[in-house]
Amino acid sequence: MRRLTNVSMSLLLVQVAVSRLAPAQQRTQPLPIIDVHLHAMSAEELRTLGPNPITRAAPPSSIEEHVRRTVEEMKKHNVVLGIVGGRTEDVERFLAVAPERVWGSAKVGRPELNVDSLITRHSAGKIAALGEVMAQYEGFSPSDSAFEPYWSLAEKLDIPIAIHTGVSFPGITQRGFPNFRVALGNPILFEGLLNRHPKLRVSMMHAGYPFLAETIGILSVYPQVYVYVGVIDWIMPREEFHAYLRELVRAGFADRIMFGSDQMTWPDAIGLAVGAIESAQFLTEQQKRDIFYDNAARFLRLSPDVIARHHRRLAPSETRRLP
Repeated sequence: MRRLTNVSMSLLLVQVAVSRLAPAQQRTQPLPIIDVHLHAMSAEELRTLGPNPITRAAPPSSIEEHVRRTVEEMKKHNVVLGIVGGRTEDVERFLAVAPERVWGSAKVGRPELNVDSLITRHSAGKIAALGEVMAQYEGFSPSDSAFEPYWSLAEKLDIPIAIHTGVSFPGITQRGFPNFRVALGNPILFEGLLNRHPKLRVSMMHAGYPFLAETIGILSVYPQVYVYVGVIDWIMPREEFHAYLRELVRAGFADRIMFGSDQMTWPDAIGLAVGAIESAQFLTEQQKRDIFYDNAARFLRLSPDVIARHHRRLAPSETRRLP
């Protein structure tokens, strides 16, 4: 083998150093981001959840401030599209303020929502997805027959669904959800609904954490299922989140992982979540692009025109003032 000269060795070392730079340092433009899980909160939720458990920042003092600060964080981090779920009136505040950045989603708790009202909201362009589906919080498996009307509706309207998996707040069974069970958040329980409704597009919220083996099993057999990493990407210790994400990538599913913040009452969680992906040195630049945008764009079936607009970034004028 030809011996390297001092000059060629120096060039090689420079190339290696450049390859190890954080991707954000190599980019000339920020990546567009789709956040597939944002919350529209009620006034009561703003009062009761307290400060951000990581930054200790106080939550917004009003619903209007929550909407404004969340949209500001979206713009700051180039979140060009956010899927916002919550009560009807709370979601519609986001739609009024940032219609070009927001899609509405219908929150499903107990299986008692009026299906006709969902059809009406969808026809009016006010919801484009079903989620967060909180079957686990109410003591149900996602495959329970009580939720069949929702799965049939989502299949008929060809809209995606997002179902809570995994764990929740410490003490959740003493905080208004006595029927919550960790076992009901196991992704293996998705199999019934997936086989009854094979055309459904299903987002496994919180990436099935901590059920890694079961999550990989479902992803392996059911290609219509994607995962999103909301809340585990910022509330968990960074090393633990990266270890879980790395295993999903190593298993071959980098093209079915979506970004989300699950910001709840804490708008600053959006930046924390973005930082968790950017700091994952085991991800290639393309894998970060996939997680931040491309996977969700495919899952949501965005049109080429919408994708082109997102990559141009939204102008400030496209965000309206609060009514």
